[in-house]
Amino acid sequence: MAELKRTCLYDLHVELGAKMVPFAGYDMPVQYPLGVMKEHRHCRAAAGLFDVSHMGQVLLTPLDGDVASAAAALETLVPQAILGLKEGRQRYALFTDAAGGILDDLMVANRGDHLFLVVNAACKEADIAHLRAHLSDRCRIEEITDRALLALQGPAAEAALSALVPGAAEMTFMDVLVTDSDWGALWISRSGYTGEDGYEISVPEAQAEAFARALLAGDAVEPIGLGARDSLRLEAGLCLYGNDIDTTTSPVEAALEWAIQKARRTGGAREGGFPGAARVLDELETGATRRRIGLLPDGRAPMRAGTEIFAAAEGGAPIGAVTSGAFGPSIEGPMSMGYVDIAHAADGTELFGEVRGKRLPARVVPMPFRPSTYKR
Repeated sequence: MAELKRTCLYDLHVELGAKMVPFAGYDMPVQYPLGVMKEHRHCRAAAGLFDVSHMGQVLLTPLDGDVASAAAALETLVPQAILGLKEGRQRYALFTDAAGGILDDLMVANRGDHLFLVVNAACKEADIAHLRAHLSDRCRIEEITDRALLALQGPAAEAALSALVPGAAEMTFMDVLVTDSDWGALWISRSGYTGEDGYEISVPEAQAEAFARALLAGDAVEPIGLGARDSLRLEAGLCLYGNDIDTTTSPVEAALEWAIQKARRTGGAREGGFPGAARVLDELETGATRRRIGLLPDGRAPMRAGTEIFAAAEGGAPIGAVTSGAFGPSIEGPMSMGYVDIAHAADGTELFGEVRGKRLPARVVPMPFRPSTYKR
């Protein structure tokens, strides 16, 4: 097994009493002494600080100096409208492959003369190779390796960050900002992956620990590990790459068609032109044969990843499977997401998950399981 990498905040995690586990090739904190349940609830009630420095940060700079050139180039790899993205804003996007599967999900920000991308840790090497293979004739592709990435999430995040960085409070959901601070240039987006208001902040690696300590000095802020991050994003109905989406799932199967703007759809100004467009555009028009759904199991037992889903309490072949499942502290019950045949995907449908040899009832419900609280 390859030696685990460490983020620049590793020593701080250990000092704070974190339990460290392997994740995407890194030694990462899964929980702190507070425990997963209390960490989850604290993030919902106040503010939680997450180390997400394992994720990839990439600059895409147009060789001709026109950011529209970089946007047009990136549109050849994603079904999103990047040309329509205004300066100071960011957008959720998907790298697709030739078969219409999802190579990764990512964030794309327009920072005036270049694009800034944040990609998943497990996919970053492949993503950067993919960008270089297809866009090097039009863009300079630069992986940023000397900056940490922190996520500050929860209703108290605005007050906690504004105390250190004036200007953060004026931002709304999906705004991006580059600003000077006592910890060097901060690259801030008002976004995150918990369903809460909050920020993701890229900070120079040499200043990252001091910046993290400054945030944690606030009464409202606690460090939060991967355990609570997973239950928070699941309550928010958000996909985890490698669990809920991958190369075997299309954007339409994954119920992510909301992320494909009109300009890239059939009849749009820049219809298609991305890998797998024929399949994705067809599914947008006619639907997919299966669908990602939310499930609320009866009782208290979670239906976890891999649980087979059936249409009836007895007999019949599986019609799908759970891809993520956990207990939701905020909804005070178990929740799951997964894929089922389209005939069984309607909200309110009763299905059955096989847990330890028994088929237990569950109900198809809309996601998110808990309403999101982004600052619009």
